[in-house]
Amino acid sequence: MHRTIWSTAFLAMSGLISIPAQAQAPANPWPAKVIRIVVPFAAGSFTDTAARVVGAELSAQLGQTVIVENKGGAGSTLGTDTVAKAAPDGYTFLLTDNSFAVSTALYDKLPYSPTKDLVPVSLVADSPAILVGRPNLPNKTLKETMQAAGKTPAKLTFGSGGQGSSAHLAMEAFLTQNNVQMVHVPFKGIAAAIVDVAADRVDLAIGSVGSTSAYIKDGRLLGLAVSGDARQPLFPNVPTFAEAGYPNYKMKYWFGVMAPTGTPVAIVDRMQKEIAKAVTTQKVRDVFSGAGVRPTANSSSAFGAMVREETALWADVIKRADIKIQ
Repeated sequence: MHRTIWSTAFLAMSGLISIPAQAQAPANPWPAKVIRIVVPFAAGSFTDTAARVVGAELSAQLGQTVIVENKGGAGSTLGTDTVAKAAPDGYTFLLTDNSFAVSTALYDKLPYSPTKDLVPVSLVADSPAILVGRPNLPNKTLKETMQAAGKTPAKLTFGSGGQGSSAHLAMEAFLTQNNVQMVHVPFKGIAAAIVDVAADRVDLAIGSVGSTSAYIKDGRLLGLAVSGDARQPLFPNVPTFAEAGYPNYKMKYWFGVMAPTGTPVAIVDRMQKEIAKAVTTQKVRDVFSGAGVRPTANSSSAFGAMVREETALWADVIKRADIKIQ
């Protein structure tokens, strides 16, 4: 018996007989195990919602479980670092937002290299920014408010999600663009800032459609302007920045997927195609439209170019506004 086995192996190695292909160990197809999507924010943010609803579609499409892990802290850099240092085997991804470009521009030292340790996969969604005012703001239009701010520098206040947050930089970009000063009131998250604007304690704030729409609909906030080329269907009476007299303001929120550098190109390409398919499903479209967010995907190269442009934009805003993190 032993001689027969040895002889068969010898003949196979000698090329005198062939072993059927199905007898050879196949390469492991991807995905062969659970896929993890890390969200660098606490549960409840739209970034978290996007990861969960898109993750559910990806799970169905790929035939493999997709789990979402929230790892907030340090302005999104903690969760981002987790992915940057993860094994590049196609089983760990990051779903992040504008904070990625902001952090790159804001911090001199990060625990990871944004350009060397992570590769872009695809956009998932984007959303306009909306400038809102407290319900009893004396001036009811953006033009009147900016004129009043110009006459009384540093009298009006604006809230944000904290020093260096995307909401802070979004407002600073608008103010520096128009050579106007206001007093920054930082909060621990944009939700808290919006609450104080609605309570008439802070004058203005810039937020996403999702964080402001409920307040605008019931009159607790004034919608002064929304970014983008068209008005937002959730509140059609709010003008675009261009209609309000400020056509150069182009701020938008975006949400996208990245992977550790070294992840096989074939897996990155496959994931990009699966995301592009997932964001067209009715479930994703319904959840996103309810939050005033547009589902969209793009190529890895296009997403990477957009992130580089965003980083340069925020670096310029940070420099001109002299924003520093203590």
